[in-house]
Amino acid sequence: MKKTIFLLFLSFFIPKINAQEYFPNNESVQNKNNNFTALTNVKIFVTPTQIIEKGTLLIQNGKVISVGANVAIPKNAIIINLEGKSIYPSFIDIYSNFGIENPKSDNNFDRNPMYDTKRVGFYWNEHIKPETEGLKSFKYDQTKADELLKAGFGVIETHLQDGIARGTGTLIALNNFDSKSRVILAKASNHYAFTRSLNSKQSYPSSLMGMMALLRQVYYDLDWYKKGNSPTKDASLEALIANEKLPQIFATEDKLNSLRAAKIAKEFGLNYILKGSGNEFERIDEIKRTNSKFIIPINFPEAYDVSDPYQANQMELSDLRFWNQAPSNLKVLSENGITFALTTDKLKKTEDFRTNLLKAIKFGFDKTKALESLTTIPASLIGRSSEIGSLNVGTYANFIITSGEMFNEKTILYENWVQGNKFVVNDINVKDIRGNYDVTIGNESYKMKIDGEIASPKAEITTTDSKKVNSKLAISNNWINVLVKSNDTIKSNFTRLSGFIENIENLSGKAVLSNGNELKWNAKKTAPFVMVKDTAAVEKPSKIFPVTFPNRAYGSNAKLTQQTILFKNATIWTNEKEGILTETDVLVKNGKIASIGKNLSDATAISVDAKGKHLTSGIIDEHSHIAISNGVNEGGHNSSAEVTIQDVVNSEDINIYRDLAGGVTTSQLLHGSANPIGGRSAIVKWKWGESPDEMLYKNQPKFIKFALGENVKQSNWGIDNPTRFPQTRMGVEQVFTDYFQRAKEYENAWKTYNSNPKKDKNKAPRIDLELQTILEIINKERFITCHSYVQSEILMMMNVAEKFNFRVNTFTHILEGYKVADKMKQHGVGASTFSDWWAYKFEVNDAIPYNGGIMHDQGIIVAYNSDDAEMSRRLNQEAAKAVKYSNVSEEEAWKFVTLNPAKLLHIDDKVGSVKVGKDADLVLWNNNPLSIYAKAEKTIIEGVVYFDIQKDEQNRVAIAKERSELIGQLLNEKNKGMTTQEPKKKEKIHYHCDTLEQN
Repeated sequence: MKKTIFLLFLSFFIPKINAQEYFPNNESVQNKNNNFTALTNVKIFVTPTQIIEKGTLLIQNGKVISVGANVAIPKNAIIINLEGKSIYPSFIDIYSNFGIENPKSDNNFDRNPMYDTKRVGFYWNEHIKPETEGLKSFKYDQTKADELLKAGFGVIETHLQDGIARGTGTLIALNNFDSKSRVILAKASNHYAFTRSLNSKQSYPSSLMGMMALLRQVYYDLDWYKKGNSPTKDASLEALIANEKLPQIFATEDKLNSLRAAKIAKEFGLNYILKGSGNEFERIDEIKRTNSKFIIPINFPEAYDVSDPYQANQMELSDLRFWNQAPSNLKVLSENGITFALTTDKLKKTEDFRTNLLKAIKFGFDKTKALESLTTIPASLIGRSSEIGSLNVGTYANFIITSGEMFNEKTILYENWVQGNKFVVNDINVKDIRGNYDVTIGNESYKMKIDGEIASPKAEITTTDSKKVNSKLAISNNWINVLVKSNDTIKSNFTRLSGFIENIENLSGKAVLSNGNELKWNAKKTAPFVMVKDTAAVEKPSKIFPVTFPNRAYGSNAKLTQQTILFKNATIWTNEKEGILTETDVLVKNGKIASIGKNLSDATAISVDAKGKHLTSGIIDEHSHIAISNGVNEGGHNSSAEVTIQDVVNSEDINIYRDLAGGVTTSQLLHGSANPIGGRSAIVKWKWGESPDEMLYKNQPKFIKFALGENVKQSNWGIDNPTRFPQTRMGVEQVFTDYFQRAKEYENAWKTYNSNPKKDKNKAPRIDLELQTILEIINKERFITCHSYVQSEILMMMNVAEKFNFRVNTFTHILEGYKVADKMKQHGVGASTFSDWWAYKFEVNDAIPYNGGIMHDQGIIVAYNSDDAEMSRRLNQEAAKAVKYSNVSEEEAWKFVTLNPAKLLHIDDKVGSVKVGKDADLVLWNNNPLSIYAKAEKTIIEGVVYFDIQKDEQNRVAIAKERSELIGQLLNEKNKGMTTQEPKKKEKIHYHCDTLEQN
């Protein structure tokens, strides 16, 4: 009992002991000032929409105590009269790495697919490190802080910008005077990005699709872990749990990546704040549909120096156009009701922030919205509206004092107060000495006119007979200095005038002549300064070119729509039992083939005279790698079944348009062949101008890429890529067997769990996206397209499949298929091959151009594919080679690129032939489609004309005109003295099966 009483005594007494003034304090000197400060007679923006015209702001101990028009000022208050000035809340940037140094990138030579065992107790992938705390590596950067303060910022959220799951950011006040008060919130937000960790040697993931798959697996693992299923502790998952209620900020850095991140958020019921890139206006409808809030940079591109015609010709129209359109992004976002904050991120210089923001305002961005995006919105996004972002009572005393309207080019930013501490940007006490004066220096008289800016005025001095005298004026701390030079080029005498400004109506001081003699000088104001109104029209921004779909060359001014079309008197290659029909009509309606026959009519249809022309179903490319973003291979592991190309369709690849010009309407986009078990594929329709999701074939069959041969055993990878199992062909077989066996065991584990009536008390198996996908193959829910060359491996792959009671769907490439065609027929596999490629690597030495025909004669479904961006636009000519080498009929040869690939992809019920009820995916050719002279005049997908040869000719003229106008604008920018950058040719990466790209 006595012990309890003693402890209670201490609990009350100790705080009083600590408060005693006679106790020694070895900490740094503290300057405590409890005085009130009252800023009076000033226009106060309490919020962007709550404005007090002639108010008082009362602050104490770094907080706002009162604000209003009739504030009672305490007797001990320091009163600052700010008549004619304005006060705004200081700005907030919630995306930066202020004071946190990013790790330096390791070279790639030691990349390894395995996890670093030193990280035991953390998540298995080193690019997932949510346990990182920004505050632990934070060091206040005085120089950078000064730059930000001068730009108007008072609070910065900063984090370590490294990895996919990056950990927490911290909220910092730019308080140069009180280090103890700087940290507003140690853990303010949780961060993600589509980037690898720079200091990790773990090779997976190396692609964008790998990062997306990894994030999905993380969220599944998190749910599993939260339910108590893990036998061990995981510090990374514990951190995610601890931080899940924080604002979740995802750095996407591109409009399409924003759509991708939003898709993941929707899948898992998350609410990401998306840090964009400034190109959101190009896909504003899709951006709006995400219902996401954004953080937007304003690092507008500098004008290109296009004075060299050769260099100018290297520029993509899309880059020239983006320079022109980028400043309109904020206006477009705002007009579409999208909530966003602004950031200084990606700016070369902090001082460019104001310049670029004023440019955006010039391009139509509302000034009130601009202020909201820098104050109330970032405060709300970070969940700290009660402390920052406004000047309401109780908030931090973070405010800017200006000479007038914040977003006026002539406005001077005087001071930036943070937590009640003043940072001087420009001297607020500088006196306005502008006006006309009579000047006397000794016995000589002059006229002086002072104009320009208040803080940096300019002087013009003339003699009494109006001759201009060389002079230069400088002003600092209310001292005026004027250097007056003689106009006599021989004597070059000078006089130095100096004096302290006390009375702006009568300036005076000391004059020092070139011979050292001193005189008095006096300047009496004769007329006040009058702001000269610019009678010329206010300079308007250059013409802004309209956004197209997609926003690049050959994009459409509006999204294309379905049409009712009647083709008259065409030669129709039906690919059906009717064969080739002549002088026949086809009616397209509601995206379908509505009717085929003679003398058809429809009053609502656009009639196309197809006499002498050929109408076919659209070409289908079973094996393509175009239109994929940031990596075609996820090769860090020997299996990447969890990744999907559907995540990374690039709807803006110009190769889509080129495919349409070659009559291609549908393609299967395949993972590369870097590993035995690759990723899931995407079947797409080339709906040029639509979003990636709108291009995906609806309810598409499930496919996955497998691979055999040199690539998967890393025969030609070189020393700068990770080495992993397998390294031999027999090792490849073992990979397949092992993964299929693991998938079966995974299925059994779930069956056992689900069949247990007390399963809630048991540990649930972990959801494994990789094994789930492989299990779909065994269960005949997903089909394999297998990269293959050598007959021994082809036989091996079929044997493995039969061992697990399923069949390989397609062997792609299959250049030794002619050797084992009978076995392939027996297995029931199809073939998607090249027409006449051979000897481009060792395992292709036995390839022959008769391969496709031999397999066809054995009754195998044979298709020709491209696997190449250039070949995909002339697959009609590839089909013709089947006639040349294999004596296949023209009708059958045409099926090699239409109906047969549709059958291999299990979509022949919708596409691949001209049949009533099928999708209206059609091509109108000016000649026999197998002819080298044939051109696609119209390419139609579901009744929408996505390529028209006449429109293409018009586009070429329009593109040339637009380029010329844009180059003219750029030349004008250079002539005005604006900063320019050197034009750069954009290097295009054309993906193939073996392309390796580290993201």
